[in-house]
Order: sequence, then C-alpha cells, then structure tokens
Amino acid sequence: MSIVVPCYNEEKNLPLILQRFNEVINREDVCVILVDNGSTDNSAVVMDALIKKYSFAFKVTVKDNLGYGFGIVTGLQACVSDYIGWTHADMQTDPADVIKALDIIEENGCPETIYVKGDRKGRPVFDQFFTIGMSIFETMYMKCILWDINAQPNVFHKKFFEKWKDRAPQDFSLDLFVLYQAKKQDLDVVRFKVTFPERIHGSSSWNDGFSSKWKFIKRTLQFSAKLKRGL
Repeated sequence: MSIVVPCYNEEKNLPLILQRFNEVINREDVCVILVDNGSTDNSAVVMDALIKKYSFAFKVTVKDNLGYGFGIVTGLQACVSDYIGWTHADMQTDPADVIKALDIIEENGCPETIYVKGDRKGRPVFDQFFTIGMSIFETMYMKCILWDINAQPNVFHKKFFEKWKDRAPQDFSLDLFVLYQAKKQDLDVVRFKVTFPERIHGSSSWNDGFSSKWKFIKRTLQFSAKLKRGL
C-alpha cells in the first residue's frame, strides 16, 4: 500500500505525522508519499530533512498549489503499489487508521473492488451538524448513500483510480467525486470508526469559520450539479 499525504504549509505537523507513521508501520510493503502541494512556508525544507530519516517516506513536489484534489491525484499517480489512497497531514487523522484500513482489506481477501473509508467520531457539534446536513443533501440529490464524505483515510485498489483519475476535480470536491464513483461502480464500501481531534499546529486552509463553510457549500453544490449531469 502507498498512502498519499498532501501537505500545504504543514511544517510543524510534518515531524509529528512521520514519527507517528514510524510507530505504526511494522511492515516493508507500506510507503508514505508526501506531496509538497505548493507550500509557502518551510514545508519543503522540513520534508527534505525528514524523509532521509524514514525509509518508508518519499516526496512529490507540486510547484504551484492548484488545489487539494490536484495535490492528491499527483501523489496517487506516483504510487506503484496495488492499494493506494490518501489521508491528511494535520494530525486530525491518526496514521494508525491507514494500517487499520489495510488490515480490513486483507481480512476481506484483498479484493480489487473494495473501498475502505473512515467514519469520523468525536467532532465538535457544529462540525457534526454541518456534515450531517451535507450528507443528507448529497444522498438525496445524488440518489445514493453519501455519508461523512470528507472522512479519512481513503484506501482502494489502483485499478479503481485508473478509471477516474483523468476526470478528478482539483479542489476539495475530490472526496465527493471519489466516493460517488465508488458507489456508482458498485465497489464494496467499508466504513470504520476513526477519531477526529482538534489540530495541534496550524489552521485549516478552508475550515476557519462559517464564512469558509458557506463557500465550501456553494462550491460543493456547483460540483454536485456537474457530477449529476454525468461528469
């Protein structure tokens, strides 16, 4: 398995997430692809120094930040393993969850038609309310169950990625797009509980109040209309 970690201005979290990956990776067939997604802080310097210390870590550089989705897809294209996926660099998602996802895949016999995704617990009430509202809307609008769309991690077979990589959105709509593709292609979507604590360092590049959430909602609604028309 190769897991992509998109990093935009995460210089303070990078040492933490790599140390945590080092604690939970106990096999040689798992690697971490760090994507410097056009960071403007010292993420690139920190990343270069850290990957020398961890044999499982590799770096991909995106010169200009074109969006969350673009960074992830760029990282996924660099993966050569059978199972690939992504998680976040902000330490709100535990790297141990990635290993749990791989365990679930292996427990199910390593099928090519499985899609493993987290199901977030322990979040602030307002964030839960927001997620529930968006989940209900997308489920009714797209006519398939789309719950906790932005939960991490996401892990699946590379053959699934090959079917949609050229149509993937470059922004935060990627999570919706990929989950919807998994549903429409009749993949076995397996959800498992993950905790989602507050950030330790830095701030979200999109979730910093009601105004940012409203912008996110408008972008998601616009993309949902395109997706329903057969993107």
